[in-house]
Amino acid sequence: MPHIKTASTRLFCRLDGPASGPVLVLAHALGGDHTMWDANVLELARHFRVLRYDSRGHGASDVPPGPCDIERLARDVVELIDALGIGVIDFCGLSLGGMVGMWLGAHAGERIGRLVLANTSAFVGPPATMNARIEAVRAGGMPAVADTMIERWFTPQFRSAGHAAVNRVRSTLLGTQAAGYIACAQAVRDMDLRDLIAGIVAPTLVIAGRHDPATTPEHARYLRDHIRGARLIELEAAHISNIEAGAEFDAALGDFLRRPGWT
Repeated sequence: MPHIKTASTRLFCRLDGPASGPVLVLAHALGGDHTMWDANVLELARHFRVLRYDSRGHGASDVPPGPCDIERLARDVVELIDALGIGVIDFCGLSLGGMVGMWLGAHAGERIGRLVLANTSAFVGPPATMNARIEAVRAGGMPAVADTMIERWFTPQFRSAGHAAVNRVRSTLLGTQAAGYIACAQAVRDMDLRDLIAGIVAPTLVIAGRHDPATTPEHARYLRDHIRGARLIELEAAHISNIEAGAEFDAALGDFLRRPGWT
């Protein structure tokens, strides 16, 4: 589980699965880290060389000073796979990770085999909501927003069922450094990829949670309608669908990535 020095920062990453397998990069949500994919890797690593990483400002990666944008976060991925000697990748990103995936699909398409955009959006809307969250974290750290985010990330039924994954995700949120969270939240707030996504040519699967209040199914349908040939699957989940609907998420992802001609 090494740290990799890229051209602009130091990123924590982990590789699982056969060394000869096709490389699948998994990118996490804002406030998460590579461990949000722990359960999914059990299945995916049977077929893929799975590369998980902590985005700058998150997990065990460095927290560079100052703001960043989606382009910078996406270039981190390119620099990471370059440092690891990897050429073409399949890419699956959820929420913030999906926004990074859109930029990569449009600007580094030659490096992307297939693209999965889960619980994400090309434009999150007016900045008021994100500004309020940023100010809350600036004033009170991650405890000021963690419970509200958990309520939005998982349905009431999933939370009340006592799934251990909910507490693990909450712990990750609470352990995120405020400066890193704020920098990446600013990137989400300022992002508008709506004019960009028409340039994505990689086969693309969009995954939505039917009960997602953050990046609603309407956001997912916009992606489907504006990315050439994109397919959409809606799961019975809120925002973190890879955990709440893990089996269905894994099945959709594996089917898309492994089936020849699935576009």
